[in-house]
Amino acid sequence: MGELSRRNMLKAGGALGALGALSIATPAHAWTWSPAGSVAGAGAGLDPRWVWDEEADPLVASLLDRGDVPRVNELLRTWTKNGQPLPAGLPADLRDFMERARQLPAWADQSKLALAVEFNKKRGLYLGVLYGLASGMMSTVIPKEARAVYYSQGGADMKDRISKTAKLGYDIGSLDAYQPGGGMIVTCVKTRLVHAAVRHLLPQSPHWSDVADEEIPISQRDMMVTWHSLPTTVMQKMVAWKVPIPSAESVAFLHSWQVGAHLLGIKDEYIPASWAEANSQAEQVLNPVLAPTTEGIKLADILLNLGSTVDAGILSKPILGSFTRFMLGDEIAGWLKIPREPVWDPLLRLSWKPFVAVREGLLPFPLAPEAYWLFDEFLRKAALLFLSEAGPISIEIPQSNRPS
Repeated sequence: MGELSRRNMLKAGGALGALGALSIATPAHAWTWSPAGSVAGAGAGLDPRWVWDEEADPLVASLLDRGDVPRVNELLRTWTKNGQPLPAGLPADLRDFMERARQLPAWADQSKLALAVEFNKKRGLYLGVLYGLASGMMSTVIPKEARAVYYSQGGADMKDRISKTAKLGYDIGSLDAYQPGGGMIVTCVKTRLVHAAVRHLLPQSPHWSDVADEEIPISQRDMMVTWHSLPTTVMQKMVAWKVPIPSAESVAFLHSWQVGAHLLGIKDEYIPASWAEANSQAEQVLNPVLAPTTEGIKLADILLNLGSTVDAGILSKPILGSFTRFMLGDEIAGWLKIPREPVWDPLLRLSWKPFVAVREGLLPFPLAPEAYWLFDEFLRKAALLFLSEAGPISIEIPQSNRPS
């Protein structure tokens, strides 16, 4: 593998990297999850650490080398809804790729996607808390993700970076996520382009290269690690809180994230077909990698400070720290240097499950789901409004790394 340049590996699309790198895989990190448990039901079974995005990576590297990215970003600012045609004037190779990339997979089930909307309407509060304080804070103890974020262009402006990440969580939870009037497909395709740019740019950063234990960031395995920090973690927490979720709604919520994974460029053979398979894969790829890093500790502090500003007057940094400890446990809170809070820590431990029970007990009442949705939607939109500074959130292809 050492004889291959990073650029050549990107051009090879990951498959060549897989074949060249399998010989150095250590037993402790060997890939044993079977593609039989995926939405595809079959696959090559290659360790996703050595697989990237064979379509997007060489394309975006070419856009950067050709100097096309500023014009592309300007054009794509106008593409905001799933049903919109792509802007005129895009380079032909990019247009062809995006037309393919924006298509839902053949296995997408519109009835499940519609039911996922009902799930989101009833569970919006839990989802907001979990996406922010479980998934969001967990990202800071995923070493590869923390370093990639910190040293890429997004690390220089974390408020902007978080707003773009929050947009994905907002879009997948919206009422028309995958419908023509929604924005989830747009957000996924744009994010896929951003990931490809980071794969090209980050290896050029001496700061990242000095600390990274990989040649190219954001492998398919890294993407699945992040994916599990979202729906898998969220569902595990709701189960632990004894939130009564009908089986069909649970399956529908998973399906909405399976479709999202596909649109983000994750190969179908790595996307779990069921919650049992998701939990099995997470046990192998997510749980063992969690660890503190200097970069992650800094990012966590930024996140907590930003979070307290979003909800100024409602949530303070100590309260958000306590929520993080409650969601992720004492060990991770200790890694992130979050101090114990003598009032909030025990209060959350004692009151959260009763709060959930009361909220769930009110769900059968007429108009309760709609009322919950309106309240939760107000909070989500308020947070996005703050993060975007009342402007549109535009996911754009980066052209550089974090300035030194």
